[in-house]
Amino acid sequence: MSQQPNVLLLGPPGAGKGTQSANVADEYDIPHVTTGDALRANKDMETEHGTPRSFMEAGELVPDPVVNEIVAEALGDEGYVLDGYPRNEEQVAYLADITTLDAVCLLSVSESELVDRLTGRRVCDECGANYHVEFDQPAEEGVCDECGGELIQREDDTEDTVRERLRVYHETTEPVVEHYREAGVLQEIDGEQAPDAVWDDLRATIDETV
Repeated sequence: MSQQPNVLLLGPPGAGKGTQSANVADEYDIPHVTTGDALRANKDMETEHGTPRSFMEAGELVPDPVVNEIVAEALGDEGYVLDGYPRNEEQVAYLADITTLDAVCLLSVSESELVDRLTGRRVCDECGANYHVEFDQPAEEGVCDECGGELIQREDDTEDTVRERLRVYHETTEPVVEHYREAGVLQEIDGEQAPDAVWDDLRATIDETV
């Protein structure tokens, strides 16, 4: 396919957005745009509300108007896959003003599966390599294959923290999903399949809509 699509990938924490966004970026030769990466890459960009750095160094949430300008700067002229934005209905409206989406895809995963995925993650405290107690085990339990470091469970991945992250997602971001569903443009992908099967479905969906 010659056209480089504008893709929005939605889904809760643990749904696999990072993995599948990377696949989309590689397949269609388009940038993978995440809010965090965009803010870090443009932390000194001047906006009428200040620079992202001024909020980040103060430990404050970067306000929507600043995030909006940073994302607008990051979107490519020849396609992109957007992951982690928009997070609320004000951002939805802003995005609609600055670009046209070719495909809006939701990775659907049940809450119980998300909890299993996220609480099972283990990270090397030396090199940062990721493993999973069920899906991606190291050769020796508790030891990193890459560097021999100890595998730990991050505080972000304990069950209480995971359930709070999912509660925040339901409260703030599900209205975004509903907006696109009601607009008739949301395409749902079964995110509980093996990653390769998810990718096959996602690629087919993008190809059909652009």
